[in-house]
Formats: sequence, structure tokens, C-alpha cells
Amino acid sequence: MFENEHIVVGICGGIAAYKAAGLVSQLRQQGADVHCIMTKNAAKLVTPITFGELSGNDVTVDMFANISKWDVEHIALARLADVFVIAPATADIIGKVANGIADDMLSTTIMATKAKVIFVPSMNTNMYENPIVQENMAKLQAHGYLFVEPESGHLACNTNGKGRFPKQEVILEAIEKALFGKGLLKGKKIIVSAGGTQENIDPVRYISNRSSGRMGYAIAKAAAMEDADVTLVSCTQALPVPAGVKIEYVHDARELDKAMNSHYEDCDAAIMAAAVSDYRPKVQATQKIKKESHDTLTIELTQNPDILYGLGQKKKNQFLVGFAAETNDVIEHGKEKLKRKNLDMLVANDVAMPGAGFNVNTNIAALLYKDGHMEQYPKMTKEELGHIIIEKIAERLK
Repeated sequence: MFENEHIVVGICGGIAAYKAAGLVSQLRQQGADVHCIMTKNAAKLVTPITFGELSGNDVTVDMFANISKWDVEHIALARLADVFVIAPATADIIGKVANGIADDMLSTTIMATKAKVIFVPSMNTNMYENPIVQENMAKLQAHGYLFVEPESGHLACNTNGKGRFPKQEVILEAIEKALFGKGLLKGKKIIVSAGGTQENIDPVRYISNRSSGRMGYAIAKAAAMEDADVTLVSCTQALPVPAGVKIEYVHDARELDKAMNSHYEDCDAAIMAAAVSDYRPKVQATQKIKKESHDTLTIELTQNPDILYGLGQKKKNQFLVGFAAETNDVIEHGKEKLKRKNLDMLVANDVAMPGAGFNVNTNIAALLYKDGHMEQYPKMTKEELGHIIIEKIAERLK
């Protein structure tokens, strides 16, 4: 993901300094050229040798150390950085940068860089909520500095509250957005559905399909990376929610229909990536059906609402995207669905092909447009396809 990207990681003297080691390791594993700057207090908590081994580069601590690799170390690293990540970011470093103080290697390099800077605050709850700290963060945000919000939970000071170091994947998503996001959907409202609906037979059993929800989540993540206001209506709770995405969980087709319609009126684009059950049991048993009571079991099914068709009928200025998971005559079926449901774009894929079915991380798709244009793509990850879909939508929302 981060091949040939130069990422400078600043480590401050908070107890979460040890968690930065995992972040540095992951960045390097994903191809980044990682350089670490540690404050003197951070070096007392975790040795610079640790970060040197994990990053594969020399670690800078002392501003006046005799380092032959760089003529002017803080300027060189400031110029080298494609993105600058401060993790953990203490109240001290936030306050210094907010007030233009550059009195050590880390603060000096931050002040000298033109790269995007991401602060990852981690500290005691009372410290984090202190009005001065909040004012400093607001000041930095007004100047374009980025922040990853800390989590709530049990803290090292044996209290519970906001201030925990965020999950690694959340920080990685923020770095990815800072590096690759272009703001293509800034000011646009996007709704995405994901996963397979579940139609209850009784309180224990249900009718569903093989959809994992990964494609819808990848699209929602890509839209958020492009600064869209994203609402993800999800039929699954098994996947992590992408950073910057609002989540709404639903269970069956009728709940999904209600949720999508509630957000549809004022959205700019709606992407129906969810796999909706065409039918549901006409009667849902209130108690578990016991096999001892039935040698055979017949379940009468009734049709669910066609959510995508309904959205197409009430479409005004929205850009409406549907999916067609087929096993034969994929393009023909896709073109028919595109027209019948009044869509602007349809993503068609042959789920019988290896690498394009359910519960895999890849997809093979064709994008069909209402003007007859078609684009076919080879096998790629669902995240890569998600970015392509969002870029194509952004082109048509200009």
C-alpha cells in the first residue's frame, strides 16, 4: 500500500510509545520508507534501537548529535517526508506546535515540513479534555493539521475515559487518506449499502446469501478517503467500520429499504452493494421450530420489496449505482437490469469465476453506464475496485 512513500513517525514520551513500534513495523511491511524521531522522554520508555530495527533506518533523538548522514537533519527529514505522523502525540508536542515552539528535533522538524502532519493524541482523559489542549488542537486543525481521535476505554492511569491510543488500522487509514486522498467528493453526501440481508424463519434460523459485505465496505472507505459525507447501511457487523464513515446496522430487506429511503432524498449518490434477499418467509415463527414436530417442513415465501427499483423510480438528481452478481450471461443481464431499474451505473460480476465470488478479497467486474459505455477490469482487490468506482462516480458528479 505504501510502496516508495517516505513516512516520518514522531514518537513522544507518553505511555503509548510502545504501541508506536507496531505501527512502524506495519508501515515498513507495507513498503514504506520509515524514519523515526523520538523525544528524549520517549527514548526513556522505549529504546531507539527498537525503532531503528523496526524501521530499518537510523533513529534521531538528540538535535545536536553528530550524524553524518544528514547535513541539517531536521530540514532533510522535513523535506523527505511524504507524510508526518506523531504517534503518540502528547499535550506537550501539540502545545508546542500550536504556539510555534521548536526547541527539540521533533518540534523543529514538524515546523519545517511542508508535508501533511497527522497527530495521534494519547493521554489521560482530564489532560485531553483540558480546554487549553482542546484549543491547541482546534488551532492546529484550523491551520490544516490532521488528527486521529483517541479511543475511549481503560487507560494506563487506571481510569476509564477518552485518551486511548487508536487501533492501528484506524491510523493506517488516516495515513492512506493523507497520502492518496484527492478530495474528489468534498461536500458530497454518499450512501452505501453492504452485506447480505437476513430473513428470519424463526428466532434461530434465517434465509440469507453468501455476501460478506467487503465490497460495500471498500466503497464506503474509498468515498470517505475522498472527503465525502458517507453513511454505510450494513447488514453485517463482522467488519471494522472504515474511518470517517457513519454506520447504520439493519437486519432484513424491509429494514434496509427503510434506511436507504431515509437517506436518499438529500444524497448525491446511492450505491446499492448489499445483496438483498428476493424473498422472505411469509410467516416468521415466534418460537424455534422443533424438528421433532416435523418430518418435512414447507416454508411459504413472499416477495421482498425491490429496493433498487424503488430508488430508481423516485430518482431526481441522485447518481444511482447497482450491482449484478450473475453466474451466466453477465453483461446481458447487467444491461437489462441497468435499464429496468433506471440506474446510472451498474457493477456486473460473474460470481462463478475464481476470485470474483463471495467471501474473497478480490473481484472481477465490468462497469456499465446508462449511455451504453462499458469498462471491464481484471481481477483486483475489492479496495482497488472500490477506489475505481468512487473515482468514476466523482467524475460524473462534477
